[in-house]
Amino acid sequence: TANFIICLPNGTLDLSNNRFWNVGFAPSNIDDVGFLNTLIDVIGSSYNIDASKVYSTGMSNGGFMSYSLACQLSNRIAAIASVTGAMTLLQQNNCTPTRTVPVMQIHGTDDVQVPYIGNTIFLHMDTLVKNWVARNGCTDSSTVTAVPDIDATDGSTATRFDYDNCQPGGSVAFYKVQNGTHTWPGAAFNLGVTNMDFSASLEIWKFFLRYQHPNPAVITSVNNDVFNNNLQIFPNPVNNILHIENATGNIEQINFYDISAKQLPITYDIVSATANVSMLNKGFYLCQIQFANGETIIKKLIKE
Repeated sequence: TANFIICLPNGTLDLSNNRFWNVGFAPSNIDDVGFLNTLIDVIGSSYNIDASKVYSTGMSNGGFMSYSLACQLSNRIAAIASVTGAMTLLQQNNCTPTRTVPVMQIHGTDDVQVPYIGNTIFLHMDTLVKNWVARNGCTDSSTVTAVPDIDATDGSTATRFDYDNCQPGGSVAFYKVQNGTHTWPGAAFNLGVTNMDFSASLEIWKFFLRYQHPNPAVITSVNNDVFNNNLQIFPNPVNNILHIENATGNIEQINFYDISAKQLPITYDIVSATANVSMLNKGFYLCQIQFANGETIIKKLIKE
C-alpha cells in the first residue's frame, strides 16, 4: 500500500554460527558496507527503485549496521533508523558522513543487551543522540512529546524528542521508552517489556517519508551505462562457457553475484575473454564488469 520495496539481507556467520554485521564488536575483515552497497546495485538492476529514497533500519546489531551505513555510505542512504541498537566507540571515531543524514533512534531504558547508559564498547544513548544532533548541525533544544499511554498494561511509557532545527536535510528523532527492554515497540510478540503505545515500524516509515537524498550515487545498471550497446555476453542463457566481448573499453575485472548479492568464486579469463559458469545452479545471476576507466556495468545472466 505504501509502494516501497523492503529487502532483508543476512549478515555472515560468526564462530558460534550466529549471523552478525561487522560494526566493530570484534576484529573482522568482513566488508558489510561494501556488501550492502553492491546489494543496492543488484536491487536497482532488477527493480525500478528511486535512488534518492534508499533507507536502512534494523534492530540491535541491525541498528548498529544502519549507523555504519549513515557514516560510510551517506552518498546512497537517505535516512536511517535504529531500534535497540547504538554505536560503538570505534564507529563513532570513524564516522565521516559526507552530508547530514536524518536519524531516528528508539531505545528502552531497561535494555540489558544494549544498555541505555552504555558501557566500555557502546555509547550512552544520550551521548549518541547528542553527537548526531551536533553532526547534523541541530540546535540543542528539542520538541518533547509524551506518547499517549494507550496501553496501561504494557509496563512502559514513551517520550519522543524531535530535533528539527538542523542543517538542510537533517534531523534527529529519539523515542525514549521508559522501562522498555530489548524489544520492538508495537510488535505482535513480546520478548520482554514491549511498549504498545506506538508502532516503531509505522513511525520509522513516516520518518523516512520526510526525506530523500539530495544527490544520490547513481545505481549501476544496464540502463544508464554508455558501454551497454558495445558489450555483449553470450550465450545468454548459458550452460557452460560464457563469452564477453567489448568493442570500446578495456575490461579490468569481472565479478559474478547471485541474487542475494553474494559474490561467486568464478574466474574471468582475460586472454580468452571467457568464464566457466558450469558449476552454477540454474537460475538468475548478475555479471559485474569493471573497466579500466572506472566505469562499471551490470549484465543480467541466466544459467540454464
